Amino acid sequence: KVDREVFELTERALYFSRVTNGAFDISFAAMDRIWKFDGSMKVMPSAEAISRSVEKIGYGNILLDKEESTIFLRDEGMKIGFGALGEGYAADKCREMMIAKGVKAGIVNGSGDMNSWGRHPTGDAWKIGVTNPVDDNELFAILPLEDEAAVTSGTYEKYVMFNGKRYSHIINPKTGYPASGLSSVTILGPSAEFANGLSTSIMVLGKNKGLKLLKSYPKYRGIFVDDKGRVTATKNLGINLAGQIN
Repeated sequence: KVDREVFELTERALYFSRVTNGAFDISFAAMDRIWKFDGSMKVMPSAEAISRSVEKIGYGNILLDKEESTIFLRDEGMKIGFGALGEGYAADKCREMMIAKGVKAGIVNGSGDMNSWGRHPTGDAWKIGVTNPVDDNELFAILPLEDEAAVTSGTYEKYVMFNGKRYSHIINPKTGYPASGLSSVTILGPSAEFANGLSTSIMVLGKNKGLKLLKSYPKYRGIFVDDKGRVTATKNLGINLAGQIN
């Protein structure tokens, strides 16, 4: 039995699992026994170990009972984690609390998941920088933010290196290996939690399927950078960022 807050967060996570056909899956947390991104991992996991862990992933085995407010994990060894939604959820809740207390304007930053309301004291929109995933000491874009959230998922902060190849903390639940193809996805829209669900899903789905997914949610817009540094921005971003970054 869990608090209603946790139950409802799980329901929303399972929504993302369904609309992405499992590209988003909170039961991927079982992989933390295999992939560690805290500096302690010195050897590449074996294909066999990864395969065994994938057997523990499957959102269809997360059973919810709304009346009892219970979550049941059908298979032994399963584990769920809210890292892909929790920070966005916290940013949204902080914004909500600040507004309820009469704070007229502000921007909340929950480990990079941001949500804003009102305007900067100068009267301008808030501005956020988008990190260059090729060189994370630089920004490649500065975007205005007004009464909306902004979230970036990327490969450049938490990762391990083996044989000159970077493996990021965003795991493809179907393969058990870190997602590849995109190096960062930035999503802007009304909710930081929902934006985080989208950005994480798109990192796994890749550019083409990610653009298709994002079209289903016209209140959200995005910037994708692939692992070659090529930039794609959705048309509703309102800023032309297409091109190449170095």
